[in-house]
This record gives sequence, structure tokens and C-alpha cells, in this order.
Amino acid sequence: MQKAIYTTVGIDELLSHVQALKGVGARFVQMHAERNVDDGSYRLVYTFINVRAAQEHIAQDGSYAIENLVAEGIDQYQEIPSISSYYPAVFPFENEAHDLFGLAITDMQIDFKGFFYQVSTAEPMSVITPEVKAAREKAMKVRAAAEAKARKAAAEKAAAAAGEGAAAAGDAAGAAAQPAAAAGSDAQHDEAAARAALKAAEMEAKLAAMDPEKAAKVRAALAAKAARDKQKKEA
Repeated sequence: MQKAIYTTVGIDELLSHVQALKGVGARFVQMHAERNVDDGSYRLVYTFINVRAAQEHIAQDGSYAIENLVAEGIDQYQEIPSISSYYPAVFPFENEAHDLFGLAITDMQIDFKGFFYQVSTAEPMSVITPEVKAAREKAMKVRAAAEAKARKAAAEKAAAAAGEGAAAAGDAAGAAAQPAAAAGSDAQHDEAAARAALKAAEMEAKLAAMDPEKAAKVRAALAAKAARDKQKKEA
């Protein structure tokens, strides 16, 4: 017989509860998201098996405990911390929650060059806007170029050091460091600009999915913030 345990947690408490389960050897089973048709909020359920407890129960009566963490009342645009740093296997489930409902899963520990598939509207299975797609592709190209420059500079530096004596190698390393640093600075600037464009495109996608009146208020708030930031820089 399986014993199911349900614990309701807030989003800000989720990671601490997951960390505790990880600490006692719990195994991740699944995670699913569902929408409350009454108020439009979302509910997330994370399911685990406490391995140590399971071994004890199986030894006693053949049963084991299934532990569930339940997060309810989640707003569509509320940021939800990924638990992939503790349980990498959660990725396809978090991915599905994002694809189906547009939920904002943050800090995923899966290497996708810093980017994650995004939707332009909440549901169902909608696609990204052309603007967001173009901005993301540009940012990825800039990052790839920056990595290529860094690899080339490192290879040139190593070749120079290998071809010279100990003293000459030191001089060559110092000389190579200057153009490498300059290339890195340019690459960082380009990447920052690309990231800014991507962020702006993603915000436009979110605004397009909002109620027009709410979107207008958000735009006004963003414009006011941008004006304040500009004044601070010029001061």
C-alpha cells in the first residue's frame, strides 16, 4: 500500500523543502501543473519518493511513502524557481509547464546557452513572436562569436609561449593579453546589447498577451523607470 503525503508550500519556500527532501535521499518522480478554471491561477505538484523511508516501509509491510509538495494560487507571470539544481530530471516537466501555460520557470540548470524556449501567449502551445525569435538568435550568434574570439586568443597566447624562451614567453603573454582583453571587451559590449534587445522583445511579447488596459499601465511604468534611470546616469 502506498502512503501519499501532501504538503502545501509557498513559492518562496519551495527550494528549502526540495533541499530537505534531497538531504534525506528522496527521489524525484514527476511534476505537473494545472490551471484553476475558477480564478485562472495555477497549481504545481512535485512528487517524490523518500528512498530511506521507502526501504523501511518495504521491509515492514511492503508499502512506501510518496511525498508531494503543492504550490497553489500561482499568478501567470509569477517567477517560479526551478528545482533542476537539485533534481535535473525535472527539466522535461518544467519545460512542459512552460510550454503549455507560459509559466515563468527561472534559473534552470540546463545548458541551453543561457536561453530557454518561450511562448508569446499563455496557452495552448503557442509559438514565440518573430521579434523574440530574431532577438534570441542574434544574442546566440553574438555569444558564439565571443566564445570563438576567446578561444582564438587563448590559442595564440599558448602558441606564442610555446615558441619562445621563458623570458620571451612572458613578454609574449603580456602582449597577447592586450588584444585578447580588447576583443573580450567588445564581445561583452555586443552581448550586453543583444541581451537588452532580447529582454525588450520578450517584454513586448508579454505585453501583447495582457489586457490592453493593464498593458498600457505597465508600459507607462516602464517608461517612467527608464526616464529615472537616464536621469541618474546623466547626473
